[in-house]
Amino acid sequence: MPTHTRAPRNRTLALTPAERKKYSSRLKRITAPAAPGAILDSVICQDAFDVFPLLPGCEFDLVFADPPYNMTKNFRGNKFARRDLASYESWLESWIPQMKRLLKPHGSIYVCGDWASSPAICSALARHFTIRNRITWERDKGRGASRNWKNNSEDIWFATVSGNYVFNVDAVKLKRRVLAPYTDTHGRPRDWQDSAGGRFRITHPSNIWTDLTVPFWSMPENTDHPTQKPEKLLGRIILASTDRGGSVFDPFCGTGATCVAAKKLGRRYTGVEIDREYCCLALKRLDLADSNPAIQGYADGVFWERNTLPRRNASTKKDSPENGK
Repeated sequence: MPTHTRAPRNRTLALTPAERKKYSSRLKRITAPAAPGAILDSVICQDAFDVFPLLPGCEFDLVFADPPYNMTKNFRGNKFARRDLASYESWLESWIPQMKRLLKPHGSIYVCGDWASSPAICSALARHFTIRNRITWERDKGRGASRNWKNNSEDIWFATVSGNYVFNVDAVKLKRRVLAPYTDTHGRPRDWQDSAGGRFRITHPSNIWTDLTVPFWSMPENTDHPTQKPEKLLGRIILASTDRGGSVFDPFCGTGATCVAAKKLGRRYTGVEIDREYCCLALKRLDLADSNPAIQGYADGVFWERNTLPRRNASTKKDSPENGK
């Protein structure tokens, strides 16, 4: 991790030597088959492919997988090399079937990818699960291209074990600012509400997500992980596809966004990550969630569009029924 001095307003999380020692002692490793429930609420620091066979079956309600995309990348010494699409699909096949064993009969799985890897993800998932949708979310970061369109979106494939699955649509509605405030013949708002913060409409969630912010230096959830997902994204998936008290598994958990969002929303969690530094950061974030259970952009039981959440809700919202407190 970087050792340079950060700017005063930079809120990126880092570890002190004392924290690194403390959290290292709390990391879990598995060397024998684990009993049901034994690995819940834990971060396992280990190669995921060594862990999968040792986990109990039918343990989780939800799997959220953010695997290495099909590109050459170095994650602090753990390298992934770009390969042809068929070879990437074969790599997906080496672990996706094991997720079905870990899920309960009503369970769901979400797998992240970019536009280039999406065909392989779809094909691999379809062999073992029922695909329900492809979510595309807008990243507010992205490098420009001189001979192509700027790549500013990613996909998340949603699939289920069976036709009997959890989907809590009322828990994941979006609060949008009203641009055209239509009224009925009596002048009353039509499907919107007027408030001190403005005019808003509560809408059903779609498979296009444009209200997310990739964590950056001024956000308290930010770390130096190069592909960190926002807690708001994870919160939406967890609320939709698990009930309170349900269990969530992340086989490539990085710095723990899935585990943190699950804890804040009153769910059990298990994360697996090979990098010790990232695992320790995940544990630090989990500890911080005890004093700040808020998920940025989620308050009053709804998800808000970017830059529309009133300031009074921006720090913490302890009276929300889904904030884990």
